[in-house]
Amino acid sequence: QVQLAESGGGLVQAGGSLRLSCAASGRTFSSYAMGWFRQAPGKGREFVAAISWGGGSTVYVDSVKGRFTISRDNAKKVVYLQMNSLKPEDTAVYCCAARGGFGAVTMASSSYDYWGQGTQVTVSS
Repeated sequence: QVQLAESGGGLVQAGGSLRLSCAASGRTFSSYAMGWFRQAPGKGREFVAAISWGGGSTVYVDSVKGRFTISRDNAKKVVYLQMNSLKPEDTAVYCCAARGGFGAVTMASSSYDYWGQGTQVTVSS
């Protein structure tokens, strides 16, 4: 069982930066692929970024490539999402998710086993 807790959201002006953190409980964090998803008001859940259990493989949705960076610290059991050059369309609730059993990196939300509650990111124009 893994519990996930996001932090770092807030209000920022367009062009600004935020770093989201997702802290995990449990002893097997290093075996989990981790992902970030977001959901804007009135829209469905959208994949943002994911990182493999060892950190050597990452994948991003096209709209954030070159602006967002996902990383992880297995010793601290934390995954990060560095968000630069933020745009108003990045406004959403951001959630982290964990895929267990040394699963491959994937964009598919159905492949993730555990989810956090989310943190709000609001980008003003």
